[in-house]
Amino acid sequence: MSQPNPLHLSAQTIEDISHHARQTFPEECCGVIFSNGATDRAQRLSNIQNRLHALDPLTYPRTAVIAYAMDPKELEKAMGEAAGAKLKAFYHSHPNHDAYFSDEDKAFACPFGEPNFPGAAQIVVSIYGGAVRRICAYAWSESANDFVEVAVNKV
Repeated sequence: MSQPNPLHLSAQTIEDISHHARQTFPEECCGVIFSNGATDRAQRLSNIQNRLHALDPLTYPRTAVIAYAMDPKELEKAMGEAAGAKLKAFYHSHPNHDAYFSDEDKAFACPFGEPNFPGAAQIVVSIYGGAVRRICAYAWSESANDFVEVAVNKV
């Protein structure tokens, strides 16, 4: 079974997503990373989970402390303004939890059983008490028909 390639991120991109996680703690942050091949750029997106929960707590029982929902309009706008850069990864944080790829994370990435963006990694930032502990990445594996953990290499 072939393993997907490691995810290469610049030190600045790692710092940008770590800073975002620290700023939003104790709620989850979310965003995307674009790459033009030479540089990466982290784009913050709004976590609208609290708004969804307030509108319909039965359908959206979880708050932003334990869930995220990317604002679809912001995501669409960011993708439209990417100026030729490709979507490299999605990211979000797990406040006071480990950096694992949850069933909810997989449901977001694969709403119809397969990933909407199979070439984009899924980054999870573990943050406890406002301090980032670990950043993990998960990439789609055709042979496993699932997301598998891949190394995050700082370049």
